[in-house]
Formats: sequence, C-alpha cells, structure tokens
Amino acid sequence: MFDPLALAIIFLTFLLAGLVKGVIGLGLPTVSLAVLAVLFDLPTAMALLIVPSLLTNIWQACIGDHSRALLLRLWPFLTLAAATVWFGGLGLGHFNLAALTALLGLLLIAYAAIGLGGVKLTVNRSAEKWAGPLLGTINGILTGLTGSFVVPGVMYLQSLGLPRDQLVQAMGMLFTVSTLALAATLSSNDLLSTDLAILSTGALIPAIFGMILGQALRKILSESQFRRVFLIALLLLGLYITVQTLL
Repeated sequence: MFDPLALAIIFLTFLLAGLVKGVIGLGLPTVSLAVLAVLFDLPTAMALLIVPSLLTNIWQACIGDHSRALLLRLWPFLTLAAATVWFGGLGLGHFNLAALTALLGLLLIAYAAIGLGGVKLTVNRSAEKWAGPLLGTINGILTGLTGSFVVPGVMYLQSLGLPRDQLVQAMGMLFTVSTLALAATLSSNDLLSTDLAILSTGALIPAIFGMILGQALRKILSESQFRRVFLIALLLLGLYITVQTLL
C-alpha cells in the first residue's frame, strides 16, 4: 500500500509529533494529522494516528493523582466529546473530502492564532454545566469530520483554570476517549483497513522514541519558546492546507 519513501515519511512524521508531545505535553495527534493530511488524504491520516495517539494518551491520562476528581468534574464534556464523534464521522461519506480537509486547515489556524494571540478564555464553575456538554458535542462532531481533537476541546479545558498537571491529565483523557471513538467510527465506515491498522501500530515506535527525545530536550529548551515555534508552524501548515485545498 505504501512505498518505502512513504513509509519513511510516516516514520519521520511520528518521530516529529512525538518530539513535540515530549517537550510541551501535547501535539502528537495534531502534528501527525496535519502533516499526513497534506501528504496523503484526510481519512488515511486519521487512521494512521489511531494507535500512537491512543497509547500515548492513555499513559498521559493515567499519570497523576487527579483522575477521580477530573472525571467527576468533566464527565459530561468527555461523554459528549466521545459520543458525537460518530455523527461527525457520517460526514466523511457525505461531504466533499476537499471541504473537510480545508475545515481541518481552518481549525489549525484558529487554534494557532488563539495561542499566539495570548487569548485566555475563562469558564466559571457555574457555566460548566452547559458549556461542557455544548463544547463537548461540537468537539466530537469536528473530530469525526476532521480527526482534530483540539478545537474547541483543548481551549475549553484551558479555560477552566486547572493547575498544569491536572490540565495535562485532562487533555490526555480527552484525547483518549476521542481516539477510541474515532477508531470505532472509521472502522464502521470501512476506513480503517487491516493494513492501516498495522502501519498505525508500527508508527507507535517512532512516536515513543520522539517523546523520549522531547522529554530530554525539555530540560535544555525553553518550553514557552518551543510552544511558540510549534504554534507558528501549525499556523503556516493550516494556511497551506486551506489554500492548497481551496485552489
């Protein structure tokens, strides 16, 4: 299915995505999805990220002493974020694939621009009752349509004012349930073949190696500067995806 050059590109993509996650604690699904969507097509990119995203984020979701408290607080958001992926996935068979790829580009642009602009959203505790289910639903539908987990899900979690260790664990929970739901959705739409599943499993190796390398680099790099470079690169990649697709 893939020639040696394509396999090498996939390997390097997950190595890079793992490195980013190792340094700043997120970015593996986002980086791998964005790069692979440019090189292949959106459903293939979505399928390839399944195993590396799932296993690395299960680890992230389980590390920490806040699992019970976070689940009690976030379960409406997480439940809707997972349950509505299937509805978004229906669009893969009905909407123009180029339009969905352009939507992915726009989501990357929005996420990067908000991060670079220093925009800080705040959701108070009383508003979580309606904001969590609403934004979880939107996030799930967009995940099913584009494979992206971050808009508006990550921004919602950041708006809650969680301490850093709790925020990282909460993002791991979101990415885990979203990846599981995406895998089920792709499988039900015959978009997750055995070959892609095997290749996705193999991609776990460079992803883990990249994470280890990124964790080592974290000790000598400024995390804030690296995050800024990451967001700028994501912005440019989102612009490229959108413009290329529309043209």
